[in-house]
Amino acid sequence: MTEPNQLTVYANTSSLSDFYNPIGVYMQTIAVIAQKGGAGKTTLALGLAVAAMQDKKTAAVIDTDPQATATNWTDRRDAETPWVVASPVARIKQAIAAALSQGVELLLIDTPPHASQEAAEAARVADLVLIPVRPHLFDIETLKTVRDLLKLAGEPPSLVVINQAPVQGSAAQQTAAAIRNMGFTVAPTVLHQRAAHMHATNVGQGPTEFDPSGKAAAEVIQLYKFTRKLIDKLKKEANHGQTEPTSARA
Repeated sequence: MTEPNQLTVYANTSSLSDFYNPIGVYMQTIAVIAQKGGAGKTTLALGLAVAAMQDKKTAAVIDTDPQATATNWTDRRDAETPWVVASPVARIKQAIAAALSQGVELLLIDTPPHASQEAAEAARVADLVLIPVRPHLFDIETLKTVRDLLKLAGEPPSLVVINQAPVQGSAAQQTAAAIRNMGFTVAPTVLHQRAAHMHATNVGQGPTEFDPSGKAAAEVIQLYKFTRKLIDKLKKEANHGQTEPTSARA
């Protein structure tokens, strides 16, 4: 791509923008935000983009983080897709327009941590906001700020993704319960702390490429399929003028 180049989800249907590409396919847009550094935003965004590519969908990532982690990932990658474009948040609309013109079907926006205004802008244009949270009190406490950020963005549909959870023990379940008590919706798929995530990003891949039959790949694919179906459901309900809470169970 060139630069101008359920679960119950409360849907603000005004956030579901009419992003149709030149071949008439709706471009699903996901913003990945977190106020805590190291929560795994970039790894999540890239993993979903690669899963989409393997699902024969045209995918792209807008990298708004000044650290350019996603952009650097492409330097280690042999494949040309998914596209990753570095763009400041001030030019996010132009980057989205470029993605549309290139026929992108799934667009992910990777945002910087500790940047409420930038993350709010990304959330405002997204169909769905994913919030990766590690099972650690420091991460959970940042959700208070995330709640304010989502209000600033017009309260788009959002899901908290439990990320980097220990494989053993009940930390993921306890974290999910605490987050639900705060009023957030938690994604049904937990992403556990698995070596495949680190090894994959080191060589410019996603876990579904590095170890296609591994558990990390299975979790990413499950989350990918769920988010795609959820956005489709929200879009259909928006077209029918529904604003009530809706179940996203398949």
